[in-house]
Amino acid sequence: MRRRIAFQGELGAFSQVAARQLAGPDCLPVPLASFEEVFRSVQNGKCSCAAIPIENTLHGSVHENYDHLLKFDLPIRGETFVRIVHNLIAPPGVKLAQVRRVFSHPVALNQCKRFFEEHPAIQKEPFYDTAGSVKMVMESTLTNAAAIASADAARIYGGRILLKSIEDDRENYTRFFLLEKPKRGAKYPKQDLAVPYKTTLVFTTKNTPGALFRSLSAFALRDLSLTKIESRPLRGKPWEYLFYLDFLGHVDDKVSKNALGHLAELADTLRVLGCYPVGR
Repeated sequence: MRRRIAFQGELGAFSQVAARQLAGPDCLPVPLASFEEVFRSVQNGKCSCAAIPIENTLHGSVHENYDHLLKFDLPIRGETFVRIVHNLIAPPGVKLAQVRRVFSHPVALNQCKRFFEEHPAIQKEPFYDTAGSVKMVMESTLTNAAAIASADAARIYGGRILLKSIEDDRENYTRFFLLEKPKRGAKYPKQDLAVPYKTTLVFTTKNTPGALFRSLSAFALRDLSLTKIESRPLRGKPWEYLFYLDFLGHVDDKVSKNALGHLAELADTLRVLGCYPVGR
């Protein structure tokens, strides 16, 4: 039986590319409408795992998914990075000169500003999903419209790529997490000394001067490298925050254990969200 991996969007979305990188080509991709549905599908056992975007090098963090990581008990099992290549896709027979409207997700449209500046007669049309916009344009048989999406979306829905790689910045990457339901006795992978690991956690501190500085000293004093820190509002406590943090190290490593123990003494709450091999 094929392993089912959930992701948000339609078939051909960049999240499906990440799903394939994270879970392998033999997994069955399961497209869902919302991020919450993706998390719930793994929690209720309908899917074995999920691929969720967590940050983009240009757009920043996907804040909704940081909130879901806290809400759902789904450990992070891996990470990967997908180069975002935006292509202009139209139905076969439609030429660039005919295009007057271009549909895509608002973030994708915003990442192709130069294209729209060079083609002022073309109107931007926000849509809920990049791949979904290709599907809609193809099913509607529009003769004056195109979509911005991945090459996979063009292949899946029979679209023709009019222009390749129209994004403004070629250094456009999205980081994705692989999530799975926790298993008894195997919450974190066994440490392989030949593999570099990353640990993601969330903690809260008292709202007092120097509290965050002292919390981060647990890592600085042990020369542990922090690769990301993100703050999110703490619900029910206005102007107080949750801190999400990534550091290089395995939870079972002695130095990492000492750092986590030190942080636990300083923090009001602490939860490790995942420990996984550093992605590529």
